[in-house]
Amino acid sequence: MKVIIIDDEKAMHLIMRKMLGKIPDLEIIGMFHETASAFSFIKTHSVDLAFVDISMPKENGLEFAKRMADIDYNLPIIFVTSHKEYAMDAFDVYALDYIVKPVLLERLEKAVNRARAIHHYDYSEKHTKKREQIYIHCFGGLEVRSNLGPVKWMSRKSEEVFAYLVMHRGRMVSRERIIEDIFPEMPQKNAETYLNTVIYQIRKSLVPHGLKEIVHSNKDHYSLYLDYASIDYIAFEEALTKLDEKSPNYREDALKVEEIYIGPLFGERAFFWSLSDIERFNSLHNTFVKKLTLKLLRKKEYSTAIRLLNKIWSLSELDEEVVKLLLNAYASQKDKDSFLTLFDQYTNIMRTELGINPSNELVEYYSERLSELTEI
Repeated sequence: MKVIIIDDEKAMHLIMRKMLGKIPDLEIIGMFHETASAFSFIKTHSVDLAFVDISMPKENGLEFAKRMADIDYNLPIIFVTSHKEYAMDAFDVYALDYIVKPVLLERLEKAVNRARAIHHYDYSEKHTKKREQIYIHCFGGLEVRSNLGPVKWMSRKSEEVFAYLVMHRGRMVSRERIIEDIFPEMPQKNAETYLNTVIYQIRKSLVPHGLKEIVHSNKDHYSLYLDYASIDYIAFEEALTKLDEKSPNYREDALKVEEIYIGPLFGERAFFWSLSDIERFNSLHNTFVKKLTLKLLRKKEYSTAIRLLNKIWSLSELDEEVVKLLLNAYASQKDKDSFLTLFDQYTNIMRTELGINPSNELVEYYSERLSELTEI
């Protein structure tokens, strides 16, 4: 079981590490003095359980737990605190348990066993049984493969539910939430039966790859064990955070990161429940490419900049900022034909889609650059 500790007292980190080290099959994968860094860590790592102090600067433990519940991070939280008076408030934010300091090992073991009972994880099997590596590509479509080849789904719904669980990054998701998001118009009893069938189909599809056991479930929750998985959207986010604009290798590193994003999340599938994530990744990629192309244009690497800008323009045809950058690149390259064609295309799109003309600012910029090209 992978656990994290969030407590602003360094001494508690040492105490909890020592005590938790006495409980079999526990692995402390992170210790944090405040919730912001813990939240960033949770977004990119599979965490089974969090021990959280309540009284902390900035965001306290109760506020953190409420935020996790509001955004549907199904992370079990055990509060470890000196304050008895917050017990009722703790369970209002769905805390798994509430331990008052000083912490006793017996009490800690009891709380951990509650977490294990909820998840129904077989930890000894998880750590001893070798699994095939699994590669999950979500950008531009959905492809799941192991070293033995691609996974072949038994139904479109089994593929969709698998994608849904992948987007929850190994966290447990309630049956009710899955039904609400994926089978919203189906009668409850029918939806429950269908979901059972779909989970069976997912496991059946994973059997030839030795991956059946990555699907975890108990009576009311499902999750995927993704520690052996290489997932492109997670790799993209992690790589973006590691980019250093001051590094001499920034250009090469940035272009490698950009290559990960081959198209919108899930491509043409665009599941209804994934629309906010699709928009988020589009925005991340769009902002990143704009910043990168500005650097490329300053270095007169016009061809590379144009290739990247055309990629995001194909996804965001109404984005005036992208069009302006492309016009700049074509004008700087003295490519008058492409310059004229782009502006005509954008004008037609704006009139057809929105019934308006391009902004006065863009028209003025176009006219100025066109004058420069005409003088040549």
